[in-house]
Amino acid sequence: MNASTLIGAGAVLIWSTLAALTIGAGNIPPFLLLAIAFSVASILGLFWIVRSKGWKSLHQPWYVWLVGVFGLFGYHLFYFLALKHAPAVEANLINYLWPLLIVLFSTLLPNERMHWYHALGALMGFLGAGVLVAKGGIKWDDSYTMGYVFALLCALTWSSYSVISRLFGKVPTTAVGGFCIVVMLLSWSVHFGFEQAYIPTKFELLCAILLGLGPVGGAFYIWDIGMKHGDIKLLGTLAYGAPLLSTLLLIVLGVAQNSINVWIACALIVGGSLLSSLDYYKKSS
Repeated sequence: MNASTLIGAGAVLIWSTLAALTIGAGNIPPFLLLAIAFSVASILGLFWIVRSKGWKSLHQPWYVWLVGVFGLFGYHLFYFLALKHAPAVEANLINYLWPLLIVLFSTLLPNERMHWYHALGALMGFLGAGVLVAKGGIKWDDSYTMGYVFALLCALTWSSYSVISRLFGKVPTTAVGGFCIVVMLLSWSVHFGFEQAYIPTKFELLCAILLGLGPVGGAFYIWDIGMKHGDIKLLGTLAYGAPLLSTLLLIVLGVAQNSINVWIACALIVGGSLLSSLDYYKKSS
């Protein structure tokens, strides 16, 4: 397993803190939270650019900027809209199609092939995420169709952004810092234009800053490395570890309860990840 795959897998570990930190952010309006987090992410990017003298990495064709900004901002925009127009359980379940879509879309890339164990491993991961998310049952309602559409757009946006990043392998990851700056400006604009003013408490602000350092900021940089240079199909399946690890963390923090569903999901997600990494077993044997 190459270093880029391991680095990309680090993003999955970081994303497992998303739920806990979002809960800690309390009542901060969505786009204000996004604006604060991307402000921190932008500072990280600028620090990296200055340290590496990588200003030239921002000189990219318009379509690279379009994919980067739309991927980061569009995903969160559609996610917030999905939660606004549909119940969280169903919206999250549709949203968690994105790792499976990464595995499927990766077959369209040059020199990428999908074997049965890649598809089955990703499907097991999706089923595991479904067991976690839908533990209270799923109730589809036609009145929430628009919310379901937004959730699907959410999954399509992030999976497409991730896979297309592979085609931009020569674009330095420092360019993600530029994308974050644009998303930060868009988020502040939406907040001031459509959300009510809100002053976060010290703890809420701390959680918002940690989101920018981690799951809604820092993780984007290492995910970019994994998508461009790592095993994209394996990372797609490993991504299902995020909701599992997130649930386990919430159990440890006393926010969520332990249940048989968690262990069923654990077996499906871990089993799917092992199955998807069958290539490595073959190479080592």
